[in-house]
Amino acid sequence: MVLTDLRYAARCVRAAPGFTAITVLTLAVGIGATTAIFSAVNPVLFQPLPYPHAGRIAMILEMRRDGSRNDGTFGMYRELVERSRAFDAIAVLKQWQPTITGPDRPERFDGQRVSASYFHVLGVSPILGRDFEPSDDRLNGPNVIVLSDALWRRRFGGDRTIVGRQITLDDNSYVVIGVMPSGFENVLAPSAGVWAPLQYDMSQGQAWGHHLRTVGRLRPGINVDRATRELKVLGHAVLQEQHPATYGRDVEFVAASLQDEVTRGVKPALVAILGAVTLVLVIACVNVTNLLLARGVQRRGELALRAALGAGRSRLIRQLLTESLLLATMGGVVGMAVAILGVRALVALSPPGLPRIGAIAVDGSVFAFGLGITTLIGLAFGLIPALHAARYDPQRDLGHASRSTAGALRRTRSVLVVAEVALALVLLVSSGLLLRSLGRLFAVAVGFDSSRLLTMQVQTSGRRFDDNRSAYRFFEQALEAVRHVPGVTAAALTSQLPLSADHDEYGVHFESSPEGYSTFRYAVSPGYIETMRIPLRRGRVFTEDDRAGAPLVASINESFANRKFPGVDPIGRRLHVGPTDGPPYTIVGVVGDVKQMSLAVSESDAVYIPASQWRFPDNVMSLVVRARGDVAALAPAVREAVWSVDKDQPIVRVATMDDLLAASAAERRFALILFEAFALAALVLAAAGIYGVLAGSVAERTREIGVRSALGASRGSILALVVRQGMMLTGLGVAIGLAGAAAASRAIAAMLFGVSRLDPVTYLGVIALLTGVSAIACSVPAWRAVRVDPASTLRAE
Repeated sequence: MVLTDLRYAARCVRAAPGFTAITVLTLAVGIGATTAIFSAVNPVLFQPLPYPHAGRIAMILEMRRDGSRNDGTFGMYRELVERSRAFDAIAVLKQWQPTITGPDRPERFDGQRVSASYFHVLGVSPILGRDFEPSDDRLNGPNVIVLSDALWRRRFGGDRTIVGRQITLDDNSYVVIGVMPSGFENVLAPSAGVWAPLQYDMSQGQAWGHHLRTVGRLRPGINVDRATRELKVLGHAVLQEQHPATYGRDVEFVAASLQDEVTRGVKPALVAILGAVTLVLVIACVNVTNLLLARGVQRRGELALRAALGAGRSRLIRQLLTESLLLATMGGVVGMAVAILGVRALVALSPPGLPRIGAIAVDGSVFAFGLGITTLIGLAFGLIPALHAARYDPQRDLGHASRSTAGALRRTRSVLVVAEVALALVLLVSSGLLLRSLGRLFAVAVGFDSSRLLTMQVQTSGRRFDDNRSAYRFFEQALEAVRHVPGVTAAALTSQLPLSADHDEYGVHFESSPEGYSTFRYAVSPGYIETMRIPLRRGRVFTEDDRAGAPLVASINESFANRKFPGVDPIGRRLHVGPTDGPPYTIVGVVGDVKQMSLAVSESDAVYIPASQWRFPDNVMSLVVRARGDVAALAPAVREAVWSVDKDQPIVRVATMDDLLAASAAERRFALILFEAFALAALVLAAAGIYGVLAGSVAERTREIGVRSALGASRGSILALVVRQGMMLTGLGVAIGLAGAAAASRAIAAMLFGVSRLDPVTYLGVIALLTGVSAIACSVPAWRAVRVDPASTLRAE
């Protein structure tokens, strides 16, 4: 029986190639887009992290009352390891970027310094060699490293004898003791390829410095809430006993699921995108349902004849559902091809901060999802036409197979079109809000001139830079060499670059007040303010005279000066940057505010100091170069100028400042591109739905239109009759969609900047667009109705 239904369904599908093609393509868009988005969302939001018992892994956070966070400290880590009963193991980690040199250009690796228990916390062991041991993680301990599988294969050719060999990093010999498995995902630092022991000790001055991240594995049966209660008690007990100066009174210690922490920044955007693509899928299903209803009218005589010959209602419903499932399967097959292409596009367009990007793929779970929604869709959009067909009356419909008009059927199709318009409006409004938000974001003043500005990061590595004077000398000579490159008009160095994800904050204390301020610290070379074209509001910029041994000077940003010294000239005031036991810096200038972390974040306090007057040289500096013409084409010459001073120093993160500016809004742009694509698809499908309903209505009402014409109705009145029907459906859809858009816009509120989620300009613009497209969709059936020949129609009757 099933095979008979399938064979008959296949014949019906082949008999209507146009209908089949439109239906399959419509379903392919909905299924393909939904499956592609699911493949991106699944590993981030739904799948557990790729570790044994991943739900037991938690981050240990230090929270302030204002919601901000501190990095952890080694001192607190040591105390928690000794006192905690909620955690099976605790580890700390920090970024490490060693350099390997050789006959070719130097290469900087991304890596981590970790405590010995790090891989135990994650529940993963090296596939070659061994894990770190406590004896490795001690002050002045052995230089040992573990490699990632990717780095082992790329740099060392997958040589299995690598374990036990020595390699040189930063002029120090390290013994390779292990290689991690190929499937190991390090979600805390996805780009890390090498790990070494932290080798800290409480005797070091940095034991209570906030620069570490803390992660732990909970004991079985312990949840994060219970762990948080323990951490609060232990943390405050430690602070009362140790009284570290680096901790404020408002700090709280919290345990948070590692999965939640990894997805915290992207979850709202991904949920909104998943909701948007679901609306596209629903619109596609509604459109196909309308197509099937229209086809049901054309097949009314056929179905009535089958019923007259003895086919029961259940038999007709089963046959029509079989046809729907066949169409859905064909749409699902094409949709999976669309999904594969869509996943590639998603990976290419994904913002840098998207976690688990390597796990995004069309795998078995994605295929299962695609199969599931294909089956569900086939039943969903086929059910309404099948139930309508089951109500056909053979005695009535055999005599009027082609011209019987079912009012209930028209009402159903009209309701579906209203739903399409409403859903399309929701997507169009969301897309419009994101578009206006992005425009407002890029209109924000960044505080400097980003045009014709080239940036790159230069790092010192090796024992020859253990002497501070060597590091200062290298950067000075490199900067001088760059300034002599043809086409360069200005160049300077800074310890952190705006809009580059650099984040270097220090406590600042003014001599006139005991209150401390968390402030961005910029250690810069003379000429940095001029090269970046940051406006000087008061005082002077740094000169070559502001060097080591000269009086310590500093500049602060305008908003910091206005808040700290309202109505008072801050020039000449003195402040401490970092520890307060050293000599103070004298403020000699006030400069404009600069966006450091994001265009959407308000200006933060900032202090600028000459790099040569800082307590120690920064081993990583960003070079900023202003030039004539195409600055990107100048990058090779600038790199060679730096390497002419020392060929073994790595140069990374080469980009124009305009590129960094664009990348700073990558997440919002990613969401906008997807919403625009979904909104465009929804708009086309809604217009097609309106056209289909009106075209079917004109075909069903041909006799009525002919009679109206014969009785003297003008072309204008007939045209208005059809257009009015379509615009009424659009109007109802818009009214319902406005309420839906106002509610749905809450999901993207966090991604908006400078635009209300109820922005009237966006809503009015979308209404105008939808109305115009609907009018175009109405025009073709309306002109077809105008051209109906009353004489021919009445003769046919």
